[in-house]
Amino acid sequence: MANFDIKEYEDFYYNEQGYKVFTEKFHLKRGYCCKSGCRHCPYGYDKKTDTFIKIKKNK
Repeated sequence: MANFDIKEYEDFYYNEQGYKVFTEKFHLKRGYCCKSGCRHCPYGYDKKTDTFIKIKKNK
């Protein structure tokens, strides 16, 4: 894993089932996509098609 501190609520939270869910901020801090189909993936990875979808950013 990365060499930086992770903080609860900022970098991750626990869902209703007790699983750790990483935030978009964490993924950006890490700097790459792990291709796991993460809920908050800022890189646009689609696990079903194994492709990256272009993400439209609101200005």
